[in-house]
Amino acid sequence: MNPTAQLNRAGQSLWLDNITRDLLTSGRLRHYVDDLAVTGLTSNPTIYDKAIGGTAAYDDAVRGAAARGAGWEEIFFELALDDLTRAADLFRPLHERTAGIDGFVSLEVSPRLAYDAGATTREAARLHALAGRPNLFIKIPGTAAGLPAIEETIAAGVPVNVTLLFSPAHYLAQAEAYTRAIERRVEAGLPAYVASVASVFISRWDGAVAGRVPDDLANMLGLAIGRRAYADYRRFFASDRWQRLLNAGARPQRLLFASTGTKDPAASDVLYVAGLAAPHTVNTMPEETLLAFADHGSFDELLPADPAAADALLARFATAGVDVDGLGRDLQEKGAAAFVASWESLLARIAAKAAEVAGRRG
Repeated sequence: MNPTAQLNRAGQSLWLDNITRDLLTSGRLRHYVDDLAVTGLTSNPTIYDKAIGGTAAYDDAVRGAAARGAGWEEIFFELALDDLTRAADLFRPLHERTAGIDGFVSLEVSPRLAYDAGATTREAARLHALAGRPNLFIKIPGTAAGLPAIEETIAAGVPVNVTLLFSPAHYLAQAEAYTRAIERRVEAGLPAYVASVASVFISRWDGAVAGRVPDDLANMLGLAIGRRAYADYRRFFASDRWQRLLNAGARPQRLLFASTGTKDPAASDVLYVAGLAAPHTVNTMPEETLLAFADHGSFDELLPADPAAADALLARFATAGVDVDGLGRDLQEKGAAAFVASWESLLARIAAKAAEVAGRRG
């Protein structure tokens, strides 16, 4: 059994942090599903920015949409939904076999709606309906401004991937929003299960403190954050409050480790996969990380639900002068700004591609 299959058997879902048309048409994604135990995938604007600009795979679709006067955002969602619905269909048997727990793909709402919870909620419902697939998550940032939209979207029955979470405090704030939404559904007599994942970003923590901490703490902060988030996750959903919701047919929101590609070339290329092996969770990773783990990955043990080891490690970072809560806020703010920049770059890429293919045809 290869390492990815071993990790899957241990109870962790492996998702691919990538989606391109070539991935679908070449059969590569099917290979990852069949041979490397991949059970879902995520997408983001940066991935599409590179895919649309770097290949001709989207040229005809961009040309046709631009010719009928579609706006740049409309064109993007058409392209993305075409890819993601095909990927969702590939994962649909798994989704059904796991009773709606696994086999998901993800699509983000426009960051232009970030400070309008009502508009975000309406757009999430619109995109999910356009896809027409039960195993498609709508990604909404877990920022302070995004929490009301997350609660309303879940309460409306739309599956949500809560993104841009960094600190344990961010994780717990969105877990409260998810829980309030489920409690509202139970009180209203609606089905209690609405699928959701909470995406805690890992590798950016180590990039933020590189060169600022002792050598023996290098590339350890992301793992400490992930392990603390896992302990919080296990404790939160073991509460009496959640036991009552389980009795009503609810299921816990799953914890997802995101941004798990290693950034430091001096560190292991599977650092955040081997170090965050945990049952009942998801690890979404870049293609090169997936292939590296399949080739030479291993894990010694699964994460404990007890936070003691994570807290001891975080205490060492505090002693080294790292303010975890403050740094988490900073990382989330920068992440949100980067999301907007990626979105604007993507739309500019689509505009440039439309002009390019129109000129080529002329």
